[in-house]
Amino acid sequence: MNMKKAFAFVLAFGFAVSVASADQIITKPVQFAAGSNSATVKGTVKGYDSVDYTLVAKAGQSMSVKMTTSNASSYFNVLPPGSTGEAIFIGSSEGNNYSGVLPAGGKYTVRVYLMRNAARRNEMASYSVSFKITGK
Repeated sequence: MNMKKAFAFVLAFGFAVSVASADQIITKPVQFAAGSNSATVKGTVKGYDSVDYTLVAKAGQSMSVKMTTSNASSYFNVLPPGSTGEAIFIGSSEGNNYSGVLPAGGKYTVRVYLMRNAARRNEMASYSVSFKITGK
């Protein structure tokens, strides 16, 4: 193999490995049963991956989110509509229970993740998250 081909192979292989090992954010909409204002989801998160649960609410409604998890380093954040990462609730500093009046209408994201100490060890967490929205 000549040097140009070898270099191209190394570049292509390195790119494929970096893409394959990229952190993933899986997005799942939260579905409320007809006539219900609450829902519970179960899942797992591993390493640097995270799961985004999305739900639509109106300004002035109250939302509560509670998570139970098998890993003490697993938390969730609440991101408001239009957020590029800024959260209105940060679980790692406030715990795994959120309750508040929503400041704006639109699609909210609840991001479940592992803290860096657990993520870098590629740990896994099984969890259950309960969502409730009340008000008109």
